[in-house]
Amino acid sequence: MKKVRLGIIGLGAQGGAYAGFIAEGRVSNMEIGAICDIDPEKKAVAAEKYPAVPFYDDYIAMLDSGDVDAIVTCVPHYLHPEMGINALQRDVHALLEKPAGVYTKQVRELNEFAKTKPELTFGIMFNQRTNELYQKVKAVIDNGEIGGIRRTNWIITTWWRPQGYYDQSAWRATWEGEGGGVLVNQAPHQLDLLQWIAGMPKKVYSNVKYGYQRDIAVEDEVTAVLDYGNGATGVFITATHDIMGTDRFEILGDKGKIVVDDSRKVTIKRLKRPEAEMSAEMDMQDVMKIFMGGGTDDIYNEEIIEFESVWGAQHTSVMENFAANILDGTPLLAPGSDGIQGVALANAIHLSSWLGKEVELPIDEDLYFAELTKKIEEEKGVPANK
Repeated sequence: MKKVRLGIIGLGAQGGAYAGFIAEGRVSNMEIGAICDIDPEKKAVAAEKYPAVPFYDDYIAMLDSGDVDAIVTCVPHYLHPEMGINALQRDVHALLEKPAGVYTKQVRELNEFAKTKPELTFGIMFNQRTNELYQKVKAVIDNGEIGGIRRTNWIITTWWRPQGYYDQSAWRATWEGEGGGVLVNQAPHQLDLLQWIAGMPKKVYSNVKYGYQRDIAVEDEVTAVLDYGNGATGVFITATHDIMGTDRFEILGDKGKIVVDDSRKVTIKRLKRPEAEMSAEMDMQDVMKIFMGGGTDDIYNEEIIEFESVWGAQHTSVMENFAANILDGTPLLAPGSDGIQGVALANAIHLSSWLGKEVELPIDEDLYFAELTKKIEEEKGVPANK
């Protein structure tokens, strides 16, 4: 096999973008094996743009056809685990869109099945893991350059969506159709990066607003407080109603600080001595010298790096890495099994707000599913006690 034949399930905005990337030759080790969509109109689109590519309206038929070596799931979130399992059962490699699923119970089932197929490649489209900026941040943390983490803060409100976005289709921004709002649709990348870089918290307490500034059932405003269990804390804020938007990620360590602005610029300040050591040895005269214009050169070094991003480059990097793993065993940048972490974090934030209290991770998966089921029933107009 010289190129991986990818089956694209769902020819919407994302699936269409992937098809375009491959057709343009931007994924050197991949070709379009087949396209699948249940919408008859997409068949005409595929026939016009990719006339030589087989088209299916049933993804199982596509999996059984022999036309594809792997699939990517560009479909509603609930379907990701089911499609992943069905692909792996048929010895077809699986690349899942984010999030891996809506609730950890279904994602865990997928992960457990994937373990029985170690010879197959199972990946997830965490394209931000290929972003050089976040790779740099992770390396600085992993190398201990700013010491142990004391606090994380991420304000990511650049996900502005007008009411018209939600009105596009009946399944969008519903508990039954998407399983949530900004946490499962727009912010999964940041939830993954947060835990990938700083680790998973032990407890979560959240204040979540549902239909706060949009006529929707799910969340459009989130504030979550994270407890890492070792004294370190974090705050995660996201929303879809801030048209001006902010993307600022700060990580404070006991030997320095990282500040990421707009996912483009990272400022790294490395203390010349650990903060605790300075606290123990410096008197108020030393402090006054620093804060009265004495300069900070003796306190820390500062490094500022700006990164440029090309649209689609991060997605194609994941696709190329996924194909390389199939072809020659190149290590995966985003293993599919990692997808459960971000889902667990989103579930914990939801559950904390539903119960009105702090929750511990891992959460009670059966309790979460029961509460989610209540939300779906209420959305349908079914009394919660039925």
